[in-house]
Amino acid sequence: MEEMKANEPRLNEQEVDTSSRKTLLKMRSFDLNIKEYSPTKNNTMRKAKSLSSHFLVNIDEIINSCVETDSFVSNNPRRIDEIGLLSVYESKHDPKSDLSVEIEEEDPDSCSWTKIQIEPAFGISLKFEDVNYKVRIKGNKKSDVGKNILQGVSGSVSPGEVLALMGPSGGGKTTLLNLLSGRVKYNGGTITYNDQLYSKSLKRRIGFVFQDDVVFPHLTVKETLTYSALLRLPKKLSIEQKKERAMNVILELGLERCQNTMIGGTFVRGVSGGERKRVCIGNEILLNPSLLFLDEPTSGLDSTTALRIIQMLQKIARAGKTVVTTIHQPSSRLFSKFDKLILMSNGCSLYFGKASEAMLYFSSIGCSPLIAMSPPEFLIDLANGNIKDKSIPSVLEDKFLPGGEFFETKINGPSPFDVHEYLLEAYESRSCNVERIPKCEPVTLNNGLWRRNNTEEMGANWNSQFSILFKRGLKERRHEYLSSLRVIQVVSTAFIVGLLWWNSNASPSNSVQNQGGLLFFISVFWAFFPVFNAIFTFPQERAMLAKERSVDMYKLSAYLIARNTSDLPLDLLLPIIFLIIIYFMVGLKMTFSAFSLTLFTIFLSIIAAQGLGLSIGAAFMDVKKATTLASVIVMTFMLSGGFFIKEVPRFMSWIKYVSLNYHTYGLLMKIQYSCFGGESGLSLICDSPLIKGHKLDYGGVEIGAMFAMIIGYRLITYVLLRTMKLRTEA
Repeated sequence: MEEMKANEPRLNEQEVDTSSRKTLLKMRSFDLNIKEYSPTKNNTMRKAKSLSSHFLVNIDEIINSCVETDSFVSNNPRRIDEIGLLSVYESKHDPKSDLSVEIEEEDPDSCSWTKIQIEPAFGISLKFEDVNYKVRIKGNKKSDVGKNILQGVSGSVSPGEVLALMGPSGGGKTTLLNLLSGRVKYNGGTITYNDQLYSKSLKRRIGFVFQDDVVFPHLTVKETLTYSALLRLPKKLSIEQKKERAMNVILELGLERCQNTMIGGTFVRGVSGGERKRVCIGNEILLNPSLLFLDEPTSGLDSTTALRIIQMLQKIARAGKTVVTTIHQPSSRLFSKFDKLILMSNGCSLYFGKASEAMLYFSSIGCSPLIAMSPPEFLIDLANGNIKDKSIPSVLEDKFLPGGEFFETKINGPSPFDVHEYLLEAYESRSCNVERIPKCEPVTLNNGLWRRNNTEEMGANWNSQFSILFKRGLKERRHEYLSSLRVIQVVSTAFIVGLLWWNSNASPSNSVQNQGGLLFFISVFWAFFPVFNAIFTFPQERAMLAKERSVDMYKLSAYLIARNTSDLPLDLLLPIIFLIIIYFMVGLKMTFSAFSLTLFTIFLSIIAAQGLGLSIGAAFMDVKKATTLASVIVMTFMLSGGFFIKEVPRFMSWIKYVSLNYHTYGLLMKIQYSCFGGESGLSLICDSPLIKGHKLDYGGVEIGAMFAMIIGYRLITYVLLRTMKLRTEA
């Protein structure tokens, strides 16, 4: 054995004993003792380069010959870890080998996915050829001038396979994923699904998992998946069946331990990152999609958690699904799970084919590692144009030798651009010599499954959508509205106001001005407070709204009405506490009707101000811009509210009629000081200059104006949300 190890650098096909498993297990990944060779000598470097390529070929033949029976693998499921890295990739993806099948069945982290398929499932083969995508540069009026994001990318993936889009940042992976999923329209090329173009009927057969985990932080895992099931699953299923399906997904994803734990977010503690990612995947597999797209599903996760996610995707594919995922730089174990690979760089494809054959392909064009290096690391380096510690192709090397084409201009060797151009030319020449894309076998589809009636596909009717969204809104926002900070803010403000206006008597004429100031403060506070709370609603929920609306989870009208009605119980609780505190401390009009009308006026002001904040937030979808505009509007309404100035220029008099503070302040004054109808004891009050400036009638105009604002602002919000661009731009 020691003699064989000493002669290990001279291995060739005749010297390898393919029947010896001990020899195979001792061959570590790419350990050829290349350190014994000096890299300064040209002939030695060429020898190491050739040894590397021969070694790759020999390992492929060794693995194919050694995997003879299933019994060996089933009895030794963990011995595969002792084999070299490349040998694992070859055996895992060899269609003739049962090695990967046996290992996957013995994997304790795997799951069966059979419980999820309630509907009949069918596979969809995805094929794309010469896909191009160009974005127009801002400020350039010429439509034909733009930046190329993707250039001539081709590939295919069939049911049961996992296609990985790998490459450096900015290589076009996410853009290609958006194009393949139908979220973005491509500029050139063809993308077909079972030889058919994209259509709306295919939309519900596609699942898309975003890179960022878009979930409500205050809902539990069980609540998140249950609400999603109730909204998205077909109407023909009962509520109990939908809840059961959500529970099945929880069990299959291994989330039963944390099903009653809040998901959490940036400022809320919750489940772990891997569990949150599994919840996002569970949201998509509820519908049993035929195509599942995932954008960087392992980003931010440790290697063990990332491996479990990829194993989960592999199991989903084994159930007859087509899985396409982007990944930046996977570990060696993750890379071994992929069936097909597209290596991208600068929007171009440098390789498409089986993931297990990627190293063999680059070795065939003269690119091989000179040191021990995992295939993902090697491939990412090539995509970045980094050829350090790698053999240089002879065609490319000759250009930089003395007398070469680029010897004078680039004495330091090929640049990353030169490497990229060489790899691109090599891939294009290879594509010309072989068939461009293997034609996917079309699957015979039942027209009833492929093109269903829209009413039959709809997950829930309008009433059910409203009811589900109303309950979800109450559970999600109760933590925000009833937070300790907000309660302390309102209660402390009420006590400070009550102490400042303590037991003020409205009978003397000099006290009317004081209570008038109090009523104006109430109108300003309960307009300012709801406006700036509502502004954050749609900018914060934009990602969730875009995600759910893009899959037609519910009608926009049902969402908006449920959003407003679920806020009412929460919005009206704190004003009741506020008014009870100050009303008796200050000594306002001590009648039940006056207290009730005052509370009703504050309610109208809150609902109208909330509508104003929602419309401003929906108009900009940016917190800074929205708060800037809201501060200007609130200040304008306050100045024209009728307390600071009585007479304004005629050309500015219209502002008070659209001012929320003007109508709220007028109603509060009319409730406290009724100077019509000949009431006795109010002569001094009614003769006050503050009272004479107001027409203290029954207040019908003010109530009508506030109801018009409540409805008008929400109609504006609905129109703005309808025009919001839901599709994700690359």
